[in-house]
Amino acid sequence: MSDFAIAQGIIILIGRGVLLPLPPGPKPIPILGNIRDVPSPKVPEFEHWLTFKDKYGPISSMTVLGKTQIIIHDKEAIIELLEKSSLNTSSRPHMNFMSLCGYDRWPSVMPYNSRHRLYRKLIHQQLGTNLLSAQYTDIQDVESKRFLLRVLMDPLHLFKHVKIEAASIILKLTYGYSTELYKPDPLVELIQQVLLHASAVIMPFTWAVDSFPFLSYLPEWFPGAGFKRTVREWRALLDASAEIPYNFTKEQMQKASYQSSYTSKLISTLGKDGREVDEETADAIRWTAGMMFAAGAETTVAAIQAFILGMVLHPDVQQKAQEEIDKVVGPDRLPEASDKENLPYISGVVKEALRFFPVTPMGVVHEVSQEMIFRGYRLPKGAYIRPAVWWFLNDPKTYANPSRYDPERYLAPRNEPDPMDAFGYGRRICTGRYVAQDSLFFTISRTLAVFTISKAVHEGKPVDFEPKHATTGALDHPQDFPYSIAPRSEKHAEMIRRVEADHPWEGSSGGAIQGNALFDKFKADCEVGIGSY
Repeated sequence: MSDFAIAQGIIILIGRGVLLPLPPGPKPIPILGNIRDVPSPKVPEFEHWLTFKDKYGPISSMTVLGKTQIIIHDKEAIIELLEKSSLNTSSRPHMNFMSLCGYDRWPSVMPYNSRHRLYRKLIHQQLGTNLLSAQYTDIQDVESKRFLLRVLMDPLHLFKHVKIEAASIILKLTYGYSTELYKPDPLVELIQQVLLHASAVIMPFTWAVDSFPFLSYLPEWFPGAGFKRTVREWRALLDASAEIPYNFTKEQMQKASYQSSYTSKLISTLGKDGREVDEETADAIRWTAGMMFAAGAETTVAAIQAFILGMVLHPDVQQKAQEEIDKVVGPDRLPEASDKENLPYISGVVKEALRFFPVTPMGVVHEVSQEMIFRGYRLPKGAYIRPAVWWFLNDPKTYANPSRYDPERYLAPRNEPDPMDAFGYGRRICTGRYVAQDSLFFTISRTLAVFTISKAVHEGKPVDFEPKHATTGALDHPQDFPYSIAPRSEKHAEMIRRVEADHPWEGSSGGAIQGNALFDKFKADCEVGIGSY
């Protein structure tokens, strides 16, 4: 064989990636690969992967039982991979445990295929632009005011009120469902439990059945198959969380007593005579709506908790924000959507809430559809791509003094980039991001307008604390911390009290679902009540 033929063969092999290495990473052990390098549940996942960045560089990898995970701490690389090469990197991996639990029916984690494109199209038609999201500002307006009222009446449970507000907005927007005003709401408790499970379900290499698929064929009583009971219970919860509110909206439409919502609009638009839709369309509406709570509520809850943390730690930021509101809005009313363009510092406060404590510190996993060569490395077909979102939003080369909650970073002359990494990338970017940003503006600007947030005081001294992460799953938010919140003045307190008269509560929709046959079956299947599940 000639030297030319040998050289040509080497070039072809290199072109196919045969001789090219994976990105650097720890040395594997036979068969199991890097099983010893899987993140510990005791440490936030993003912190574990930061050690990979320090040891192996901004593009690293690990392989467990033949499945490769690519960890990216290089923002330009992520843009190149997930946006410029999005046709090959927009899918989601099949994970056995997630699929068994039924979470692969959520658009955010299903593969990039025709079904996903249909689901995404439905969401985009209702929420996908600033103009479309504006149709829901009336809901955000009222619920943000009710949030202020709850805080005024019960300031000791601020974080609970944050969750209630987020749930109230999303459920009203999605189903026309009104939550309980002060006591626990059955649908909210159900869906929040589903979200807790989701954080564990979508974590790669967490469940043995993901690495050993044969376990799914074992009977539940067999040693090593105990996860199947978890699957049964979690799937029942997930099914109920999608089916019950969807049926609620359909029943309200039949009674002609419904409030316009994402679900009712799609049924009216796509259904026969504006009422009945075929089962495929019903499934699309049911699961796109079911995912909205997860995508919308979790993002806003984490961001508002980060905002509260920022105000506790940086009172000077709160003072500047209140000065801007007082100057632009005045003392006699709350900020409105029309004030946003005249409140640049407040806009910075909102952006910092997304950057300071990103809800998905390692993003949502992307999958390589076909083997590709990237920067001299081989990325195998089926490899997981993990964008290090926390690092992108805390890289000191991009964000000066990133541990400080600093709204001025987005203003001239600094003009640091908006923290859009919090919403994902490319063809999988969050379609509800405009609604989320609007909700954050209402809640944050109005909270600053009427309340002062500060450190808690114990025996006359401010309580110092170290911020901590609340979860080691895929979703993150600040761990509860001590705080104090009080009206800025009696005049501000009176402004809040007027909410009850200006926006009387229309009553809860909870009674309409508690007699629901599926709801009762759900409780029986799980063998426990909603609140204690």
